[in-house]
Amino acid sequence: MPKSRRTKIVALTQTAKKTREHKTAIIQDVRAEVDDHDTLYLFSYENMRSNKFKKIRMEFRAPDMEGKRSRIFLGKNKLMQVALGRTPEDEYADNIRHVSKLITGNVGMLMTSKPMKEVEQYFANFAEKDFARAGAEATETVTVNNEMLYNFPTSMVDQFRKLGLPVDVDTGKLVLSGGKEEHTVCEDGDELSAEDCKILFQFDVKLTEFKVALVCRWNDGSFEEF
Repeated sequence: MPKSRRTKIVALTQTAKKTREHKTAIIQDVRAEVDDHDTLYLFSYENMRSNKFKKIRMEFRAPDMEGKRSRIFLGKNKLMQVALGRTPEDEYADNIRHVSKLITGNVGMLMTSKPMKEVEQYFANFAEKDFARAGAEATETVTVNNEMLYNFPTSMVDQFRKLGLPVDVDTGKLVLSGGKEEHTVCEDGDELSAEDCKILFQFDVKLTEFKVALVCRWNDGSFEEF
């Protein structure tokens, strides 16, 4: 007889046990990395993009002079707080509770044995431009003119019109409707719509910047907030 394709019933006690085990494993993992590295950094980020953050992961994945690989933890704020401890009585290492208190919002932890000056200079210089998403605030005024439209095929006339860009075809070229020389896509401070973002993408205009800022540093019992 073939196996039933019905959804199998899993006891909630079994699921809860696996969840507890998973959380315990993460806490132990964080503490092991604290023991294994010289320095812990807490960092915050804006406009997260996985492809951009991959550059940071690759940078710190490379072994340091002692052959150690740095470790990054993201997206588990409460577990990271528990792992580090919140009070003098339950903190995992001297003064590491001060890091725990700052773990809120869009933050992550970096455990590393790389020289502090090297790490801090890397993050100070790190910034990646990217395409804005709907709801983002325009950081500058963007306009489109006929010369810019000449780079697109006339087959895109309907696509641009649906996005709210008034265009026509004139002598085999895309032009702005009504004899206009220029059209404003967005002004500085505007909240961008999905259509605005699609137009900006077509013209390769990047208004968002992916940044990572260091919040604090813990090193062998010494804590410093930036």
